[in-house]
Amino acid sequence: MLEKNLPVTDWLPITKKEVEMRGWEALDIILISGDAYVDHPAFGTAVIGRILESEGMRIGIVPQPNWQDDLRDFKKMGKPKLFFGITSGCMDSMVNHYTASKRKRSTDAYTPGGAANFRPDYATVVYSKILKKLYPEVPVLIGGIEASLRRVTHYDYWADKLFPNILEMSGADMLVYGMGEMPLRELLRLLKRGVPFHSITTIPQTAVNRPQAEGLPKNKSWEDVYLSSHEKCLRDKRSFAANFKIVEQESNKVKARRIIQENGDKNLIVNPPYPPMTEKEIDTSFDLPYTRLPHPKYKKRGSIPAYEMIRFSINMHRGCFGGCSFCTISAHQGKFIASRSQESILKEVEAVTEMPDFKGYISDLGGPSANMYRMKGKVQSICDKCVSPSCIHPVICSNLDTSHKPLTELYKKVDANPKVKKAFVGSGIRYDLLSDSYNKNSDGSGEEYMEQLVTCHVSGRLKVAPEHTSDDTLKIMRKPSFKHFHDFKNKFDRINKKHGLNQPLIPYFISSHPGSKVEDMANLAAETKDMGFQLEQVQGFTPTPMTVATIIYYTGLHPYTLKPVYTAKTKQEKKNQHLFFFWHKRENHQQIREKLKSIDREDLIEKLIADKRKHQKREVLKGRARNSGNSAKKRRFKGRK
Repeated sequence: MLEKNLPVTDWLPITKKEVEMRGWEALDIILISGDAYVDHPAFGTAVIGRILESEGMRIGIVPQPNWQDDLRDFKKMGKPKLFFGITSGCMDSMVNHYTASKRKRSTDAYTPGGAANFRPDYATVVYSKILKKLYPEVPVLIGGIEASLRRVTHYDYWADKLFPNILEMSGADMLVYGMGEMPLRELLRLLKRGVPFHSITTIPQTAVNRPQAEGLPKNKSWEDVYLSSHEKCLRDKRSFAANFKIVEQESNKVKARRIIQENGDKNLIVNPPYPPMTEKEIDTSFDLPYTRLPHPKYKKRGSIPAYEMIRFSINMHRGCFGGCSFCTISAHQGKFIASRSQESILKEVEAVTEMPDFKGYISDLGGPSANMYRMKGKVQSICDKCVSPSCIHPVICSNLDTSHKPLTELYKKVDANPKVKKAFVGSGIRYDLLSDSYNKNSDGSGEEYMEQLVTCHVSGRLKVAPEHTSDDTLKIMRKPSFKHFHDFKNKFDRINKKHGLNQPLIPYFISSHPGSKVEDMANLAAETKDMGFQLEQVQGFTPTPMTVATIIYYTGLHPYTLKPVYTAKTKQEKKNQHLFFFWHKRENHQQIREKLKSIDREDLIEKLIADKRKHQKREVLKGRARNSGNSAKKRRFKGRK
């Protein structure tokens, strides 16, 4: 195995002994993470660690420290010269811990052996408070998705209340939101020049809390926009909802304003984001010297499920311009696509093929949405003025280049590698970009892409996410009408038939999303049944910070219109909706029948589960018809004899 051939010093150090093996007496920066340490570009802690290392920093990582004992894990590497960096891991710790029904999960995909309980709830806050108590004089920098999505006043589903910004909650000194490469490099540049950490307030894509008495840091390049204060949000849900529109639009602008929000006697200052990373910048991040393996420390504890899923996969770009109402990707990675070069991707493919346990199959050539590689605005000046959170809803922007040619070409180059038997696309694709009825902006390259995808890159079945069938609900989701999914399925089936393949589509759906009613779920069940689907990839809506859908869930108002939107909130309301995903289970039939009667949709009983007596009667009639037909055949046969 490759792990046995590499010295432990090829990983970033995670113990005091490993620090000493490098001949270091002290560290410049110590990273605390809620995930196990996997030295791979798909794991944020590894990426940040390698970036800091490339800047000449001496880095140590404390993965999954024990927060319930004498805190020895937080002390074992001593005090860093510059700062502590904290992330809860690749997921918000509450999403990691709890299901949509708030049931505690029994596993954790980012822990060896899939074991649970190796990180606390609200991990970023817990870790920061511990470090501030142990080392009050050392700056604490927080980042990752948990910090990103909680950077302003936010609704927390698990506590069912509004929380202030996470800097206020944690006591940390600075927050980096989104992809952290650019702000971290700038922070290090200033620290190397001798600028004190606490005087650094104007780095793009960072946030700080400052006493109002100090005023606002001066920056002539930025305009300011003020949110309703945290206190006003607590009093008035409408003000909280209105805040979201500002935050979302400024997060996805090329030239954004600085966001200010009052919280008690402090000002939260959220600086505008950096422009999307250039090809050279994102290549630099992916081309760092990762071992691509979990730290050897974990060998006896079992495999890390999240790593096993991606160990032979390639991430080709960041960002997503879909802007789906329930999704956090654009809030964290932004709506603009930052694509890697073909050379960088093919170099990583070659690295994967050199792994000793590689059997010839790449599990995924993908990204947040698999088929957005190299897509961007045709005229950049138009994008510079745009405030829309989505480039493809309510229609596909006429300025968006949706050509699939670069992606098809890349697939073919990967296929040409003699060590690759198959390279699959495991990430979900945006079917609307491939629907002729929806993508009026297509250059015709989608047909060739579909042929390439279906014939060479589907691992038995293809994942797509229509999410719902109700046009009203889909509008709130910022997804296209379900009629376009029919169009896509027809194309997919036609290509399968043409090549003699039998590969099913696996659609994803969500219940209890804002706007969805029980009747909508009943219609969803009936329509998907008619299409031949027996749904398996389904989930209940989980409100997560900084999404349109979560704002609606908490306030009952759409943040862009401030008009009421129905949302299932009680346990029973959610159960009633989720029930319709499983119409095929006989134990659900009575409940479904009663629910359909209660909403005056008895017409769907026959479509979904059929009335038992009517079903028996119909079978009797069919039997009589068959017998009658057989008798007629016998009479005709006797006549011919």
